[in-house]
Amino acid sequence: MPWLIASALIQIACAIHVIRNGRNQTWIMVIMFLPLAGAAAYFILEILPGLRGNRHVRTAHAKAVAHFDPERDLRAAREALSLADTVANRIAMADALAGLDRHEEAISCYRDALARSPGGDDRTKAKLARALIEIGEAAEAERLVDEIAQPSGIGEQDRLAMLRARILEAQGKLAPAMAIYADLVSRYPGEEARCRYAALLLQTGDRRRARGVLEEVEQRMKRLDRTQRGAEADMYDWAMDQLRGLRTDTGT
Repeated sequence: MPWLIASALIQIACAIHVIRNGRNQTWIMVIMFLPLAGAAAYFILEILPGLRGNRHVRTAHAKAVAHFDPERDLRAAREALSLADTVANRIAMADALAGLDRHEEAISCYRDALARSPGGDDRTKAKLARALIEIGEAAEAERLVDEIAQPSGIGEQDRLAMLRARILEAQGKLAPAMAIYADLVSRYPGEEARCRYAALLLQTGDRRRARGVLEEVEQRMKRLDRTQRGAEADMYDWAMDQLRGLRTDTGT
């Protein structure tokens, strides 16, 4: 009974929001006939965008939209490209394909964009390198990264270092990759550097240090709310699964 009351209150709140904010009235039918799913979809697609001032909320919203309509960005990019075959639109098309893990198609679009850019574009080269890593072409990715000029900003330098570490890891050069990850963990946004570092420590058998790194991830994760954690849910799930296994092995 309590959950029925809660469900009804959520439906009413969403319906009121539709009316007060001039949203498409079709939402009311969706909310009424699909109580939980309809209210959830309305919140994610109509209410959540208003909270975009928070980076984590923006990421979570993008992932939620991608879950309900995974090819939305691809359709928009394809339409834009059909109207104007520009370098920027080709890059947007490649980004959308990469976001769907269609890396070989993305690579083709990135290469077309680079071919049309005199001297090439470092950001596009970095995107192409990431896509190449995903299909196992680390050597070509390394060649591209070597062509990229050293950025002046610390953030851009760290992103380039992360890319180089991933290339080294893909080539089986674990020691230099670990050294880069270890250097990045204290300042790279999010927990990707820590998780990649922990994964290599586990791969090389250093379970004690891996546990320490994963416990840092756990402590930092506890400071985040559910929305913020949801933005990187797969990574946090992996980290906590590995940490549970390490603790089970030692009985603590």
